[in-house]
Amino acid sequence: MDTTSETGELTAVVYGAGELVVGPRSGAPPAGDDLVRRYEDAAVAVVDGRVAAVGDTASVTGEYPPENADYQVDADGRAVVPGFVDAHTHALFAGDHSDEFAAELRGESDGAIAAEGGGVLRTVEAVREASEDDLVGALLDHLDAMLAYGSTTVEVKSGYGLDVETELRTLAAAERADDRHPVDVVPTFMGARTVPADEDSRSYARRVVEEQIPAVADQGVARFCDVFCETEAFSVAESERVLVEGMRAGLTPKVHAEKLSHRGGARLAAQVGATSADHLLHATREDARALANGGVTPVVVPGTAFSSGADYADARTLLTAGDGWTGRERAPLAVATGFSPDCHSRSMPFAVALACLETGLSPTEALLAATCG
Repeated sequence: MDTTSETGELTAVVYGAGELVVGPRSGAPPAGDDLVRRYEDAAVAVVDGRVAAVGDTASVTGEYPPENADYQVDADGRAVVPGFVDAHTHALFAGDHSDEFAAELRGESDGAIAAEGGGVLRTVEAVREASEDDLVGALLDHLDAMLAYGSTTVEVKSGYGLDVETELRTLAAAERADDRHPVDVVPTFMGARTVPADEDSRSYARRVVEEQIPAVADQGVARFCDVFCETEAFSVAESERVLVEGMRAGLTPKVHAEKLSHRGGARLAAQVGATSADHLLHATREDARALANGGVTPVVVPGTAFSSGADYADARTLLTAGDGWTGRERAPLAVATGFSPDCHSRSMPFAVALACLETGLSPTEALLAATCG
């Protein structure tokens, strides 16, 4: 049995697990199936909300009797794993554009769909018309579904406002939902999600820097600043300006990188010391090395490729470019749902399955990337 020094009220005991998985284990290799600790006929004890012991059921329940706990759960032979960390979602939205799916199947580009009044800008219009209460209610519904699939922490981006008022309203909605829901919501400011129809990327990036970031910093809700570094969005220079200004305001950088084309976002993420570079469908081996050397976590989002019919990210290369889970403060790889109006899956188990089937990860690697991201 493995124990910690936790003392206090016995919150919960889960026992009778067919398998309990904890990881990454000390001294684990960079990749492979020997990354985690596994226990059979296992139990876990929680004291004051923190794990106090894991091990075989007899040992754990002998020291932490289930009848003394606030909650006791008989796992009845099921697997017990850490809660999923969904590190990339656009769950703060209103409206629907599922009717655009047929156009996507015909091969119409995002740009062509947007030119017809669809895509991201259609969602922007719906979000601008929605009240804060509407946004809170919609997000709470999404969080209910995510929790049912096992997610206990969910990153949620703004970015469907494209103006100060709406960006602040969406972030306020994220904060209110976090206060009302057991899932931990991690808010990310992404005013640089796309370019308004009546503006060019350079002038809009300037407005993000000069107007939105100071207001977001004053509000004090967002923890991260994300940018879409892409041909149809923001150049490397524009993206860098947004991220650097965000860092000055206390927001940790993240980058949507190499999603639709190879733009240079991964190298930018490494250059600015971003927490993560996400998507990476067109990332090269050199990009993977730069991310590993820079301590940047690559986030693969296989649901977006599934929804659009695109090629999948090469998670195997991204994972093995560095030292894996050995001696790192941040996870060497994360798997996320990418839930959005365009990628309508809130299921981390589905994302894990896709990561195994399509991106080159083993089940153990995918599980670890989905729970330590």
